[in-house]
Amino acid sequence: MGEFEKMNDLQLDAPIRLTQFSHGGGCGCKIAPSVLRDILSDTPFASHVSAAFPDLLVGIEHGDDAAVYKLNDTQAIVATTDFFMPIVDDPFEFGRIAATNALSDVYAMGGQPLFALAIVGMPIGKLPNTVIRQILAGGESVCKAAGIPIAGGHSIDAPEPIYGLVGIGVVDPRRVKQNSGGEAGDHLILGKPLGVGIYSAALKKGLLSPDQYAAMIAATTQLNTPGADLAAIDGVHAMTDITGFGLLGHLLEITRASNVAAQIDLAHLPLLPGVAALAQAGHVTGASERNWASYGSEARLPGISDWQRALLTDPQTSGGLLVSCTSESRDAVLDAFHRHGFAQATEIGRLQAGNDVTIVA
Repeated sequence: MGEFEKMNDLQLDAPIRLTQFSHGGGCGCKIAPSVLRDILSDTPFASHVSAAFPDLLVGIEHGDDAAVYKLNDTQAIVATTDFFMPIVDDPFEFGRIAATNALSDVYAMGGQPLFALAIVGMPIGKLPNTVIRQILAGGESVCKAAGIPIAGGHSIDAPEPIYGLVGIGVVDPRRVKQNSGGEAGDHLILGKPLGVGIYSAALKKGLLSPDQYAAMIAATTQLNTPGADLAAIDGVHAMTDITGFGLLGHLLEITRASNVAAQIDLAHLPLLPGVAALAQAGHVTGASERNWASYGSEARLPGISDWQRALLTDPQTSGGLLVSCTSESRDAVLDAFHRHGFAQATEIGRLQAGNDVTIVA
């Protein structure tokens, strides 16, 4: 028996902890917002793309969730990609979380997924093939639930496990929802509870209870299927999903692109069970601190403690949809969320005239 086979057999006998192979996990792997802006600032595709490609309805200009390309008056292609390193040790659940997160960008634009392509980077010879197959199976199970196939993909031998999808969808060009449509007076509705990054920090230290772990898996594997229904509601002006930049970071993307301000009521934020206590105990991620360093100067948090701030900057993996809508459409938006099984969807604040974000306790 060769050395590779011996190592593979040994690892099959011992529990595999996927997170030990990676320096970060989930959407906490994202490059910090300020660093990303600096990297992209002088790239040719960061500006003037729409003038050269008039059918490119959504590009990179405002940090939207996906690209949208118009085919005709009633159809446009939605294209996105998302991948990251393990946030949990269970390979099947890692695959489910990564796939759910990737498809969320299609829903956030108001689209319906058509098919996906797999992005796979694995430390061959360190992870048994059986474990890798479980990751792929997790992703396939989510795509099956979404009613789409994984039609292909690409794989490389990588030092850390990486998995995700290219998501291709379709949307009516008249119903595309972007960051830039918010208007002063709009209500802000959040679809999922916050705290995934805080949970992941506690999980690494063995401090997450079985019930909390189950809540984490349930939240991160719930497809954001209300997206298309929300986009069809008159009065829905803007929509995005909350991922690695945290609630505050992605809200700032809306306020910047829409040239408005926002006020968020901290007491109205939906949270995963026990998240507040974990944050008070200091279980926050490095990505949370990098997020605050990137955009904290644009927010006003009078009387807000550090642990409360961590709720706002906490990197969400496969987080919920954030919707900006009129008073007249508010109830219809909440109804759409509830019909799709998002029981904790709630209003968290309003957009208003101005140019900053204020958090009130």
